[in-house]
Amino acid sequence: METARKIITYIATSVDGYITHPDDDMEWLNQLPPTVDYGMSKFYPTIDTILWGRKTYDWALAYHQKAGTQDSVFDKSVINYVFSQKPPREPVPDVEFVSEPVKSFAHKLRARPGKHIWMMGGGELLASFLDAGEIDEFDIHVIPVFIGEGIPLIAPRHRDIPLGLLSTRKYTDGVVRLRYQVKR
Repeated sequence: METARKIITYIATSVDGYITHPDDDMEWLNQLPPTVDYGMSKFYPTIDTILWGRKTYDWALAYHQKAGTQDSVFDKSVINYVFSQKPPREPVPDVEFVSEPVKSFAHKLRARPGKHIWMMGGGELLASFLDAGEIDEFDIHVIPVFIGEGIPLIAPRHRDIPLGLLSTRKYTDGVVRLRYQVKR
């Protein structure tokens, strides 16, 4: 029996709830030991689609360019959708831009056969999907650092959305993984 496709937010946040500094700098994440994958090697094979916000897309391109790597920024083995009301004139290959409403897009995406869907973020896109009732799970890695200010995990709006704890895991370096399902 085929399971329903879930939209899962798999993300890292500082202890004070930020995913980046105000200038989109995420170097605080590069302080993590490169030998620990925090569950990514088990998570990644369960997805075949990644949802990106436009700011996250732009950040990934800039970071990749700064690093000087020659391979593609976006994995060709998965479908990459970027949400933006103003797509670039020349988008990079292997990316499809989306400007339709979240709810209708999510329903069409879930209706297609496939694996689960990774909600990459950022905070505005997460908020839009959460407010539309289109996120099923959160897999949050809390990094033991305060960064003081920045882009919050989810854009602030008035909302009360209950979550059910699925699991927790503590890593030796102090990272804590929290898995929640969104209660309906």
